[in-house]
Parts: sequence; structure tokens; C-alpha cells
Amino acid sequence: MKAKKLFAFALVAVLALGTMGLAGCNGNDEPAEEPETPSEEPAAEELTGSITVQGSDTMVNLGQAFAEAFMDEYGDVDVSVTGGGSGTGIAALINGTIDFANASRAIKDEEIDEAEATNGVPPIEYTVAYDGIAVIVNTALGVDEITFEELGAIYRGEITNWSEVGGPDKDIVILSRDTSSGTYAFFLEHVVQAEDGDAVYSAEALLMPSTQAIVDETIANDAAIGYIGLGYVTDDISVVAVDGVQASVAGVQDGSYNVARPLFMYAAVQPEGAKQVFMDWILSAAGQAVVADLGFVPVD
Repeated sequence: MKAKKLFAFALVAVLALGTMGLAGCNGNDEPAEEPETPSEEPAAEELTGSITVQGSDTMVNLGQAFAEAFMDEYGDVDVSVTGGGSGTGIAALINGTIDFANASRAIKDEEIDEAEATNGVPPIEYTVAYDGIAVIVNTALGVDEITFEELGAIYRGEITNWSEVGGPDKDIVILSRDTSSGTYAFFLEHVVQAEDGDAVYSAEALLMPSTQAIVDETIANDAAIGYIGLGYVTDDISVVAVDGVQASVAGVQDGSYNVARPLFMYAAVQPEGAKQVFMDWILSAAGQAVVADLGFVPVD
């Protein structure tokens, strides 16, 4: 419970700070990397180029929506967005094969070191949205609420039957993202390890290759439990309240829903030209309207 309260407090603090430099996010002693103030934006018809984005599966729909809306305005710029997981995107960024990495977790210290060794500077971090992690079950299960402690115990394998939390006599089928996922890493740190910093996921957990795979398996399996980004919730699944609060935009904004996190985009170096305009647009009212339209939480 102490870990839960600390995390809720930390989330509110993050929401208040908004977009932060990389060093500040990771607790380093170096000054935070601040994105440079761009020069006056060129007219839409003058902007050309291509932009590549890869990473978080949680953010892939959001990234594609960013791209489509941006290209509607800047028709001579091509923006390509793919998924594969936060770790995959950050690795591609470090290798120089993409312009931006989408990440549903903060970049790790070792990734920062590798990026700095490759590019001479630490990556630049942008907070582009916030996300609540919805806990989902099959609509036929009949479990509407669990506690934060019960959720952690389920994913550690300490609670194995739904009857232990007020449900039917069914063995719980645990669904998790795979290890390349930023959502996997976030859920491990803030839920699975909330009571024990050395805890790990249950050996019985099924590691799924994508958020959509968790949704599909939950629809098909009436004993399953999974976790997904708020923007992926549909009427085909039931969202379980955690400590009496369901995942929602309002719950993330006011800090009452404690399974929530910022979503990031990383650049290896200071963006220029179309890349800088793209990032400025994402953080503008137009880009943040896309965030809200897809069920995520705007940064402001």
C-alpha cells in the first residue's frame, strides 16, 4: 500500500511538471536536456522531408494518428510509424535507423549511456501524452473490482483462482505483454513489485506479443485477466476497478487512478526541419486534440 501511495504521489508530480528533460526524468546529476526553441515555423507548402517513428505498441495507434493528421496539414512530409515495443524503438533510435522512438516507459540508464556513446549527446525526451493502464477481464467473468494488492498478488502467482477475489471457481489465466514492451516493464515495477522489489511475474503468465493480442485473448477466454493502455478499451471487454476506481482520463488527470504513466517520444539529437515541426505540432493544441480523441490524456 505504501508503494501505491508513493506512485500516486509521483504521478501527480509528473503531471504537474509536464514535459521534462531526460536527465531530470532519470534522476541524474547532469542538467536536464531542454529541447531548443524552434525558429518560426515554415509554411505548410514549404515543408518537405520524411520522418520515421518506431517503438511502443501502446502508442502505435496514437503515433499513426499523429502522422495522418500532420500529413493532412503538411502534405509534402511523409511520416512512417511502426510498433514492435519500446525497447525495439529505443534500440533503433540508438542505431540511427529512425528519427523518433515511441516509448511507454522512461529510457533506461544503460540505454542513455549507449546512445551518448554513439551520438555524443544523451537522447532528448518529450512527454507527449499520459495513459491509464486498464485492467481487463472477460465480460462473462462477473468480477468488477479488485484491490491494488490483489492485482499484484495475481500477477505474482500468489492468487490463482477467481474465487479468492469474489469471482467464480476458475483458475486465473494471467495475460501480460512480452519483455520488449514498455508496458511490461512499467507493470512489473509499479504493480508486480509494489510489495516486494525483487518480485517477478508468475511463471504461469502468458506473454503476449501485442496489446491487441491481450484484448483478443481476453475476449476468447472467460478466466483471463490482462492489462492494456486506456486507448485500447472496447465494449467487448470489462474494465476492472482497482481500489474502487476505474481507469479513465479523469482518474489519470486527478491522480485518483494509480496505475498510470507518461508516454514518451525520444530523439537521438536535437530535431531540425520537418522533424522539429512535427514534434512542435504534437505538443500543440492540434496534436494534443489527437491524444484526447484516441482516449489518452493530453499533457496539459
